[in-house]
Amino acid sequence: MNEIKESLRNIEQTYKIFQQQQFTFITALEHTRENAHDKIKPVSSIGQVQTYTDHYCNNSTDKRILLLFLSICSDLNKLCQRLESLHPGNSVTNALLDKCKTLVSHSNDLSGIRAKYPHDVVNHLSCDEARNHYGGVVSLIPIVLDSMKEWVAHTEKLPRNMLHSVSARKAAVYNQAELPIRRVGDRDHLGQPAFITEGTQTYISLTEKAREREDRRVKLKQLGGLGRAIRKFLDGPWRPPGKHAF
Repeated sequence: MNEIKESLRNIEQTYKIFQQQQFTFITALEHTRENAHDKIKPVSSIGQVQTYTDHYCNNSTDKRILLLFLSICSDLNKLCQRLESLHPGNSVTNALLDKCKTLVSHSNDLSGIRAKYPHDVVNHLSCDEARNHYGGVVSLIPIVLDSMKEWVAHTEKLPRNMLHSVSARKAAVYNQAELPIRRVGDRDHLGQPAFITEGTQTYISLTEKAREREDRRVKLKQLGGLGRAIRKFLDGPWRPPGKHAF
C-alpha cells in the first residue's frame, strides 16, 4: 500500500507541473486540431490527443506538453492495474476502480465530464466555446486522481488480512515445477524400469512445494506486515500432508 501511495504522490507532482501549463496545453490542442481540420468536435478521448500528437503536431513546444498529458494518463492506467492486483475489493472500491479504468481508456468519451470544486481547471478556460471543446480533457486527470485517493482511503479501512497480491497467488498456483508421471512397469529409452513412479512423483512434488513455500516465507517476511497478510492468505489453514496436492 505504501508503494501505491508513493506512486500516486509522484503522479500528483507531475500533474501539478502540467496544471501550471494548462494554457500551453490548450494552445497545443488548438494548433493540432487546426492542422487536422477538426475544429468542430470537442476533444473527447485520450486516443484523439494521441492522434493529434502523432500526426498533426508540428512544433516541439506543443509536442512536449501533449506528451506530458499522455504520459500522466499512461501512469494512471498502470496504477489502475496495480490497484486491481492488490486486494479482492468490495463494492465501494471495485466501483471506484472501474470508474478509473473507464476514464483512462483510450477510447472513452470524455466530453461530458467536468471537474468540480475545489478544482478550477474548467474555470480557467477562456470562454464557453473553449469549455465545450476542452472541459472534458482538462477534467480527466483531477477526477481520476480524486477517485484513486478515495480508493486508497477505503482500502486502508479494510482488515489487513484482506490485502494480498493476486499475482503472487497465481504464481504459487501455476508456476509449480512438474515432473512427468510414469507408471510402474514403464521403461525409459534404454529399456530400464522408470525410476519415477506415481508415488515418487507425489513425494517429489510435495517436497518441491514445501521448499518453494519456505522460500516464499523468507521473501514475504522481508515485506513486514503486508508480507504476513499475503502469507496468511496464500498458506490457508493447515492440512495433513498427502491428502491435498496444494
